Amino acid sequence: MINTVMDKNTQSEAEIEPQQPSVNRGAAISLKTLMAFVGIALLSLGTTFLREGRVGLDPFTAMNTGIAAKIGLGLGNTQLISNLIIFMIVLLLDRKKIGIGTIMNMILVGYEIQWFTTLYNQILPNSLNFLTISADLIIGLLLFTLGSSMYMGASLGVAPYDAIAPILSTRVHLKYRVARIGQDILFMIAGFFIGGPVGIATIIVAFFTGPLITYWNSHVSEKLLLRINNFSAQPSLKNAGTQIASFGRGGYRTVVKAYQMTEQIQRHKSAYTDSQLVEQLNESQQQLKEAGQIYENAQRQYKILVQEAKKRGKVVKGNLPGNRAE
Repeated sequence: MINTVMDKNTQSEAEIEPQQPSVNRGAAISLKTLMAFVGIALLSLGTTFLREGRVGLDPFTAMNTGIAAKIGLGLGNTQLISNLIIFMIVLLLDRKKIGIGTIMNMILVGYEIQWFTTLYNQILPNSLNFLTISADLIIGLLLFTLGSSMYMGASLGVAPYDAIAPILSTRVHLKYRVARIGQDILFMIAGFFIGGPVGIATIIVAFFTGPLITYWNSHVSEKLLLRINNFSAQPSLKNAGTQIASFGRGGYRTVVKAYQMTEQIQRHKSAYTDSQLVEQLNESQQQLKEAGQIYENAQRQYKILVQEAKKRGKVVKGNLPGNRAE
C-alpha cells in the first residue's frame, strides 16, 4: 500500500513538474551587459576623482599612468596595451575568466578616464585644496568600489588584471586574499618606481576595498541581478514596470511608517519626561537596526521563493510576481 501511494505521488509530481520557466537569454545578457557597462563607467569616474585629487590610483592604473608618461602615450592606449598582454596570458591559463565584460573593461576604462578627466577639469579647473582632495578621495573610492561591484556582479567576465589573483590562487594553492594583496603590492611597487601616481588611495585600494565591494554587492549588485533575472523570465513593459515598482514599494512603506512615527513623536516630544525621551531614543535606534535586518532578510526570502517557484514550473507560474493572470 505504501509503495502504491509513493508511486502515485511520484507520478503526480512528474506530471506537475514540467520544464522550468524559460528565461529570455537575450534579455538577460543585454541587461547584464548594460549593468557591466554602467559599472565600468562608474569605476572609471571614481578613478578620475582619485586621479584629480592627487591621492593616488589603483595599482594597475597607477603603473600604466607612469608608463604612459615615460613613453609619451595616452593612458587609454597604454592601458589597452597592458591589458592585451595580460589578456593573452589569461587566455592561455583560464579562458573561462574571459567574457564580454573582459573586453569592455580592457578597452573602455583607460579612454573613459581620459574623457572624464577632461570633463572634470572643465567643471572644476584649478580647484585643488584640502576640501576637494578629501571629497575626491571619498567620492572616488565609493564610485570605484561600486563600479567594480556592478561590473563583476554581472558575471560576464572580469578584467585581465582581476583574473590574475584567482588563477594564482588555484594554481599555486594560495588563498585568494593573499594572492590579490600580493599582486596589488607588486604592481604598486612597479608604479612607484616608474613614477606613477602612488598615494594613500593606492594603499587603500590595495588593502581595504574588499569590505566596500562586499557592501555594494549585497546592497546594489545582487538586487539588480535579482530584478534582471525576474524581468528576463517574462520580458515585457508591464513586467519592467512591476520590477521597478516592487523595488520602490518596500522603500515607500518604510518611509511612510517612519514619517508617521516621526509625526507622532513631533506632537508629543514636549510632553516626554527625561526617562521617556531616553526610552524613545533607544527604541528609535533599535528600530533602525531592525529595519535594515528586515529588509535584508526579505530580499533573501524573496530570492529563495523565486528559485523554488521556478523549479515548480507552471504549478506556481500564475502566482509569480509579474505573472498574475489578467
